[in-house]
Amino acid sequence: MHDGAETAGFCRDCLSLVRGEAQRCRSCGSPRLLRHPELHALSIAHIDCDAFYAAVEKRDRPELADRPVIIGGGTRGVVSTACYIARIHGVKSAMPMFKALKLCPEAVVIKPDMAKYAEAGKLVREMMLEVTPLVEPLSIDEAFLDLTGTARVHGMSPALTLARLLARITQKAGITASAGLSHNKFLAKLASDLEKPRGFSVLGRAETLGFLAAKPVGFIWGVGKAMQEELAKGGITMIGQLQQMEKIDLMRRFGSMGARLYHLSRGEDARIVSTEDHSKSISAETTFNTDIKERAELERILWPLAEKVSRRAKAEGVAGHTVVLKLKTADFKTRTRNVSLADPTLLASRIYDAALPLLGREATGTAFRLIGVGITGLTEASPEQETETLDLTTAARAKAELAVDKIRNKFGHTAVARGIGFGEED
Repeated sequence: MHDGAETAGFCRDCLSLVRGEAQRCRSCGSPRLLRHPELHALSIAHIDCDAFYAAVEKRDRPELADRPVIIGGGTRGVVSTACYIARIHGVKSAMPMFKALKLCPEAVVIKPDMAKYAEAGKLVREMMLEVTPLVEPLSIDEAFLDLTGTARVHGMSPALTLARLLARITQKAGITASAGLSHNKFLAKLASDLEKPRGFSVLGRAETLGFLAAKPVGFIWGVGKAMQEELAKGGITMIGQLQQMEKIDLMRRFGSMGARLYHLSRGEDARIVSTEDHSKSISAETTFNTDIKERAELERILWPLAEKVSRRAKAEGVAGHTVVLKLKTADFKTRTRNVSLADPTLLASRIYDAALPLLGREATGTAFRLIGVGITGLTEASPEQETETLDLTTAARAKAELAVDKIRNKFGHTAVARGIGFGEED
């Protein structure tokens, strides 16, 4: 980039450089101009597709373009996602469908089509990889990108490359996405949520502390409702208050979470954008001493396996979009069955509930020598965040599960036995 381009803003629609205080692009007339003192010096990005499921449905059914669309229903009877028109009426993810339709009776309700969404997500991922090999997927429709060093390849700054990528996603995939650009992953992800839909927000180094100080503690990843309430008991509601506290004091009060609060409240995040397949899945299985054909016995064994998967997922801070059941027959033939969820889970109760119907369809008299369960399609998550998105009945079970987790963490795994499964795990 030359001729002052390193300091110029640009038009997000035509990518023309913009200098001075013009309010519209001189090339295309667009008001979507982006200016920031550090615009061309930042290279860590987060891209998140806007109302992804609903956007894909609207792409395939143009007659729905100006209609409120809700994706959801099914056995849980809750909203998976809603387009922005429906959100104006107050419709939110995880809201019971009857409540959503009361708020927006004219909405078109569509059941999730995970195969179609996966195909659209794959196309978006391929476009990301065309601009940088350093892409770290978080879910079907979002990812981190490290654009460091790409200026030599693309002949433009990371910010311009990112804007061009957003435009290509709209042109080729027929949906829109929002982006955040900053100097680390935490802030990039935070920025991508600031101006949805079709957003492009920048958080520079110089403004990091001031920007965060004015935000509530819930802006920190992993600080869900329960953690907010715990912090509020000590009078802490704003990130600025955390910035005034010592690391050792926070760790004394909140353990390892205290260290996270200390660093993230200051905008410090040392994680790199990683392309490694950390764990593509988390699973647990057990082989029986003697073959089992009774469905009730298989269900009993399935529960502690679901708990084992859940413990690992909670420890790693991930949730799975798909639950997988594995069975091996007496003659060593393996059966694998799976179900995709409307939203990801790391809770044992939901993993078990999803696997149970799969087991019911297979446990019809066949003798099995092994059973396993797992989750795939992993994305960053926390139990508190997931609990806040569930319907009332499921949320109550989830809160009970988390209460048991706390007791076990304090007194040991055998301190409490839950009623679905008995016996020991492998």
